[in-house]
Amino acid sequence: MLAMIEEGGLQPEARLQIYRNHVILTLTEALKATFPVVCRLVDERFFRYAAHEYIGESLPSHPCLAEYGGSFPDFLATFPACRELVYLADVARLEWAINRALHAAAADAADRSGLRTSDPVLMLHPSLQLVASRWPIGRIWRANQPDRDGHEVINLDDGEARVLVFRRDDRVVMIGIEESAYAFLDGIAHGARLEEANRAARRIAPSFNSAGTLDLLFTEGLIVGIQ
Repeated sequence: MLAMIEEGGLQPEARLQIYRNHVILTLTEALKATFPVVCRLVDERFFRYAAHEYIGESLPSHPCLAEYGGSFPDFLATFPACRELVYLADVARLEWAINRALHAAAADAADRSGLRTSDPVLMLHPSLQLVASRWPIGRIWRANQPDRDGHEVINLDDGEARVLVFRRDDRVVMIGIEESAYAFLDGIAHGARLEEANRAARRIAPSFNSAGTLDLLFTEGLIVGIQ
């Protein structure tokens, strides 16, 4: 490759190094834009180090930078320098869900009358994302928003988190949900029929009633098809 590059005042190796540095800087900024809370939690200098190591392993497979970084949470989960930050990968998963919700395709809401179909399959809006963690990632995320000082003390033993993420108009909404509702939605997201999703929820909470969750989905336009 170097033999194909005209020098023009610079050695080919130097030109390639400039290009490489530009690529790393561009991808690092893209990761920082997608994972701002992760960056704030570890500080920018450490984030750039982690991003540099990640980029060395995972270059983009799509031209859109908003689609880059889907494997970054898994990278952080195994990155030795993050070993003590046990919650960091799940915070990154939450931020990736927010990114996916924000950039998901638009879709028209389905009419509730389709529920008259016997044991239907519900198609969820592309922006709907589910994130579960053993750590209070919702509280961690909120405590590290630009309008907060970041000094809030959060007990990691405060409990697990299950978060529903979706886009409402042009902004992303996060709602904490119960384990049973999560199982119900997760079943639907994986193609389960309505009654099968209900059974999954009732294995966790025998008194689970899907009416409230379905009301939320239809009110927010998160059901886009009923089969």
